[in-house]
Amino acid sequence: MILEGIVTTVDELGRVNIAPMGPIVPDDYPASGLLSFTLLPFRTSQTHANLSRHPEGVLHVSEDVLLLAQAAIGEVRPAPAMRDAVRVRGKILVEACRAYEFRIVSRSGDPLRERFTAEVVQTHPLRDAFGLNRAKFAVLEAAILATRVHLLPLDVIEEDFRRLLPLVEKTGGPREVEAFALLQKYVAERGSRPVDP
Repeated sequence: MILEGIVTTVDELGRVNIAPMGPIVPDDYPASGLLSFTLLPFRTSQTHANLSRHPEGVLHVSEDVLLLAQAAIGEVRPAPAMRDAVRVRGKILVEACRAYEFRIVSRSGDPLRERFTAEVVQTHPLRDAFGLNRAKFAVLEAAILATRVHLLPLDVIEEDFRRLLPLVEKTGGPREVEAFALLQKYVAERGSRPVDP
């Protein structure tokens, strides 16, 4: 099963990278707890570069779709509240529901994406999860589409955005509306540029 989450990693200078990531987790998560999971970052991503140099980080379960949208397009401003991890060199997002400090124990993969197997070394139950409504799911889907703007035809993305917009308008709050508008703007700006071959 793929869980949509947010991963923080640090580079060689200690700078934090915040990235949405869909780790593969056991089908019985969360009942069984989370002992290990698999990350599949693109080899061109900052997450891949950071994990290659320093194989530790923190996986977060979060309901904050505005942060997820910002991270998806690389515009996390201002930086969210963070604190130091306990057992790894990394940062914990204070407002997340849960955080899992991890170490990479093996890696393999193909030319596009590398498979990192992570072992959880510390778990932080930070706050109760309230749940995701339809607007949050719509923003999540829109964020995934925005990250594919260089791969998919613009008209396909725009049609999906038109389908998702009523969900945000009907069931979203201010953060969901802001997140969706941010993603719409990003797609409109990137979609008007020629795609590199």
